[in-house]
Amino acid sequence: MTARRALDLRGRVVVVTGASRGLGFAVARAFADDGARLAICARDADHLQGARRELEAGGAEVFAEPCDVTDADAVERFVAAVVARYGRLDVLVNSAGVMSLGPVWTQTLEDFHNAMDTMFWGVVHLTLAALPHLRAHGSGRVVNVTSIGGRLSPPRLLPYACAKYAAVGFSRGMHAELAADGVAVTTVVPGLMRTGSPRNVMVKGDRPAEYAWFALLANAPLITMSAERAARRIVRAARRGRAEVILGAPAHLACWTTGLFPGGVARLSAVAARMLPDAPRRPLNSRRGGTLESGLTASPLTALGRRAARRLREHPEESATGG
Repeated sequence: MTARRALDLRGRVVVVTGASRGLGFAVARAFADDGARLAICARDADHLQGARRELEAGGAEVFAEPCDVTDADAVERFVAAVVARYGRLDVLVNSAGVMSLGPVWTQTLEDFHNAMDTMFWGVVHLTLAALPHLRAHGSGRVVNVTSIGGRLSPPRLLPYACAKYAAVGFSRGMHAELAADGVAVTTVVPGLMRTGSPRNVMVKGDRPAEYAWFALLANAPLITMSAERAARRIVRAARRGRAEVILGAPAHLACWTTGLFPGGVARLSAVAARMLPDAPRRPLNSRRGGTLESGLTASPLTALGRRAARRLREHPEESATGG
């Protein structure tokens, strides 16, 4: 992407899904810092309005409307409302997500459907609804926040990984399809990020033990990236229209090793899975991670994540519906 094709974000209209908390909120704030006008959505109206007020307090222009990305009709209405408000749509960021943590035998069909509906079909719904407006000016951008879980399927996160693999395929295909129309589609592949989101993960199996290892891993300083730094990288990639951006050295290493040694990585994943907590071999009810806090997960080992949770609105009382 040459410099002359970089997109000036000042005054541009940027839609961010799942923007009431976590990475979505950080991305919305980063776009606003570059002068963009925001249109944000999430499922929970109260949490969404809280995010709007905080963004506006920082000087952003924000349109906020509740929208369930799994509902194609609701998505069409949301996009129409954005265009009615601003008269245009320049950038779409698909960042809404959900996560069910636990052994595969504790997961249900509903868990798989929920993951696919939010993180694959939600991406498809928003992209197709926004596409006519993105094509109108010949310089639109679509940013799909996927995951290293869409390149390397980790144990205990199978519904999440399935949806992210599908989103990666859709995003890469759309990049090729839309290039001739001047619409650049960026696939974002984050590794572990410090967003405070583990407390909103739905946990199954041996729930305290599952939550403990996940919370510690998601807050480890040497292998995780701050959400704010990730958001700045995402905005830069969108501005330049990059095809793909991988966030974090561990994610780069994982992609490289999976490409070169897929069998070896699969064997290492199997070893890692055997080291994780066991659970009864049947579907089990889930609990939100924030209800499973212990002395270990509330220790200095997770201090970075707790501070991120306060900054990024990942409050314990919030639901885990991808808000």
